[in-house]
Amino acid sequence: MRRESWDVLVAGGGPAGLSAALLLGRCRRRVLVCDAGPKRNGASRSLHGFLSRDGMAPAALLRTARAQLRRYATVRFRRTRVDALRRRGRSFHATLSDGRTVVARRVLLATGVVDELPRWPSLRRFYGRSVFHCPYCDAWEFRDRPLAAWAETPAGAGLALKLTLWSRRVVLLTGGAYRLSTRRRRQLRAHGVDVREEPVARLLGRGSALRAVRFASGRTVACDALFLGVGQRQACDLFGRLRCRLAKRGAVAADRLGHTSVPGVFAAGDASIDTQLVVVAASEGARAALAINEELLREDLRGRQG
Repeated sequence: MRRESWDVLVAGGGPAGLSAALLLGRCRRRVLVCDAGPKRNGASRSLHGFLSRDGMAPAALLRTARAQLRRYATVRFRRTRVDALRRRGRSFHATLSDGRTVVARRVLLATGVVDELPRWPSLRRFYGRSVFHCPYCDAWEFRDRPLAAWAETPAGAGLALKLTLWSRRVVLLTGGAYRLSTRRRRQLRAHGVDVREEPVARLLGRGSALRAVRFASGRTVACDALFLGVGQRQACDLFGRLRCRLAKRGAVAADRLGHTSVPGVFAAGDASIDTQLVVVAASEGARAALAINEELLREDLRGRQG
């Protein structure tokens, strides 16, 4: 099978990958965007904090972005996955899940992360509707209503304290997984945060609207929204296969322009840093695109001189 040749292979068609493809397309670079889904925020009804897009459905944002890319003849979007990726000399060879083999001069990995959710009955029913991860994204819609924070690490206390920006009725759920320090308990009490340490049994509510958390003891606590502090893992192992250096909590180590420890490989979006907002992912994709184009331009100019 004949190998396709591209300037840039983008793995991941979320806000970071599509933003990068847009700018690279405007630079007349040949770009292939590969994305097989699903999306991390696929259960969410709306995204927030993105100027001019506040309240827009995530799926609608992606449809709009893909439609806008169609005007750029050098950009292609395919619903396929990058199954294998390796470096050969100065280029990268990729095998796609649709059977194609492609070669690219640069690679942008915008594959995102997967959240490690608790295994509670009925969680999926509320997830993305009244159970969330990011207070900055979703707490405003539940302001002045009872809120809960859950985590199996001491970081849950920080999450609970953050929620007091939006409500005076906040409860921290530890599940008994860790012991709070005396200082932390005093701080939570001083800010009106209740602490419940029983294991969570299930979530209660009507439709997708959360109303309470039931503990293993049978007791309940009222809450209209629950915010989770959970672990994450890379959505794919391409970073590992390329031997990119990882930073704290498994995030990919990348500089502000998206350069990873492997020359020619860039990272953008949730996989690379801790600030996981749609608007930040789009910004990272744009910055990585500019850095990629500058590298390619320098190569092109040297080649013309030669």
